[in-house]
Amino acid sequence: MAGRPVNVTVLGAGVIGLTTAMLLSRDKRFNITIIAKHMPGDYDIEYASPWAGANYLPVGQHGTLLAKLERESWPELSRLAREVPEAAIHFQDTVVYRREKDSQQTGPVSTWMKSLVENDPWYAGVVPDFRLLKSHELPPGHESGMAFTSVCINTALYLPWLMGQCLKHGATVKRGIVKHVSDAAHLHASGSKADVVINCTGLSSKTLGGVKDMELYPGRGQIILVRNESNLMVTTSGTDDGDDEATYIMQRAAGGGTILGGCLQANNSDSNPDPNLATRILKRSLAVCPALIADSAPGAGVEAISIVRHGVGLRPMRKSGPRVDKERIGKTWVVHSYGHGGYGYQSSYGSAYMVAGLVDEILEGRAGVGVERARL
Repeated sequence: MAGRPVNVTVLGAGVIGLTTAMLLSRDKRFNITIIAKHMPGDYDIEYASPWAGANYLPVGQHGTLLAKLERESWPELSRLAREVPEAAIHFQDTVVYRREKDSQQTGPVSTWMKSLVENDPWYAGVVPDFRLLKSHELPPGHESGMAFTSVCINTALYLPWLMGQCLKHGATVKRGIVKHVSDAAHLHASGSKADVVINCTGLSSKTLGGVKDMELYPGRGQIILVRNESNLMVTTSGTDDGDDEATYIMQRAAGGGTILGGCLQANNSDSNPDPNLATRILKRSLAVCPALIADSAPGAGVEAISIVRHGVGLRPMRKSGPRVDKERIGKTWVVHSYGHGGYGYQSSYGSAYMVAGLVDEILEGRAGVGVERARL
């Protein structure tokens, strides 16, 4: 490989793939080609990234790979919020509530929120302005809560910004559907075989030849994008409407509206918004955040919420958490980075840094035969 750029094919153009491609494209050692079925601007249930809130609410348990990726992503997300307005990320006051009745629950949402709502979470030293709420600041039925400053991302602007950064640094972008991960090596724009393929195909890694990861499963999410402003990001540990339903509110940067959610429905791939769920989302959101209509229609109900659209996406859930490792498949070196569930944005930079390190290991000849899992 000496004397020429290293050819790298990045498979997938969700937030994980684009962040990884952007990071590598800034390194002049690499000649990057992005191959993807879906691109920014597409809205398809299997393309999860456009449907996300998106925000930074760490859910990885202390000591896990996910927590490491989340911790390492915060510095860059906060830098972008401070210094790069065109990325459409802004700081937002954030409140997290824990209900008494959710303490011993083991449903999908309670499990998802478990680390987030701890009274002494590991991320308390990461995000700014962290403090525990006093009892008089808690809604009825809640035993604890915390406030801090986080970020919210306007995905409709941020994903194209990521793509633009890739193009700015010389990456080539092509649409394509790949049946076997090794095939991506032969789709590099240079016409030569890629030296490394980076697999960022999310849920598609369950059916992708050479991978077929049966730990993956779809986690259906349903959201409502509204024009009302919350001026606050808020979530709770659970709801009374089922153990797979959730309450979260976040106002996107740069006029992106406010996201109301949601649910985490395992192995449900229905692309149609459920109108009954939508009604429950609206009622829960207004109950926890009356400010949604306080200025425009004080005392009104959910009819005062101005809806832009309903949305459904499939989170690429993985039973043991995100997979970030390297593997030789036939004669092709592959670095995997997928299975980020509903936490792709908040772990995207940590994942990209880890992928870059694994690519370096491959190029330096330190990679053995077979799978080598990324270590904490």
